[in-house]
Amino acid sequence: MGAALDLARSAADAGEVPVGAVVVHGGEIIGRGGNRPISDHDPTAHAEIAAIRHAARTLGTDRLNGCDLYVTLEPCAMCAGAIAHARIRRLYYGAPDPKGGAATHGPRLFEQPTIHHRPEVYGGIGEEEAAALLRKFFEARR
Repeated sequence: MGAALDLARSAADAGEVPVGAVVVHGGEIIGRGGNRPISDHDPTAHAEIAAIRHAARTLGTDRLNGCDLYVTLEPCAMCAGAIAHARIRRLYYGAPDPKGGAATHGPRLFEQPTIHHRPEVYGGIGEEEAAALLRKFFEARR
């Protein structure tokens, strides 16, 4: 989670919402991503999507079987869908997102009967630091 938090800080420094994500396989980081929707003019440029894309290129496959995703904020519905499609084994997230999250809040995508893959989900990993980054970022914009 430390590497994901570093990516979140970098995103904040670039004026993006501070969210970072890494994909781990066999104890090694194989995919990294920080939020870039504003910089890339791309609403899909979330940290999770970038990390999943990077990991898929690293492994040369669209299936990330045996991989774990660490992200600083509970994934939204779009990212939760990508996590399911990528077949991520475990999802670890920091801060919960009661308004926009889709893993343990909102639509709870992984609990839906039609979802084709359900990762193990663990929330609250590094929650205090991830939440503090988000609070600081949004307080500075108010």
